[in-house]
Amino acid sequence: MSILSLLSSDRVFNNLEGGSKKRTLEIISEHLAQSHSDLAEEAVFSGLINRERLGSTGIGDGVAIPHCRFPGLQEAVGVFVRLATPVDFDAIDNRPVDLMFFLLVPEDACDQHLATLGALAEAFSKEDNRNKMRSAASDSELMQILESTFN
Repeated sequence: MSILSLLSSDRVFNNLEGGSKKRTLEIISEHLAQSHSDLAEEAVFSGLINRERLGSTGIGDGVAIPHCRFPGLQEAVGVFVRLATPVDFDAIDNRPVDLMFFLLVPEDACDQHLATLGALAEAFSKEDNRNKMRSAASDSELMQILESTFN
């Protein structure tokens, strides 16, 4: 599955004011519930926060990939966020996070989940990609950067 197929322009946020790890998870859970009738805000938040309790999804270099498998979800969905101000995310390098790709996948899509996480980690491992994402001036410019990065 292509990373771009997980995103849409209404799920790309540039300069989002998150404030904290928990608050950012809440904001994105609320947005996903509003945009997908089969997702409940509390269930999305619970899935994401429970995954964080197993170990931070902060992969380093200011990047996090909060994710979880979600019962009843028919197809994977993603949200990309560039925070206005980096937040502590308990990342493996102890650096604050400002680039986040949220990923929800169907409960039984284990192989797809792992392959998508691997592709995201590879793209985010490149400093040039991260710098381009951080340079975006608007949601639409960020979406264009993501399209070129994940195409």
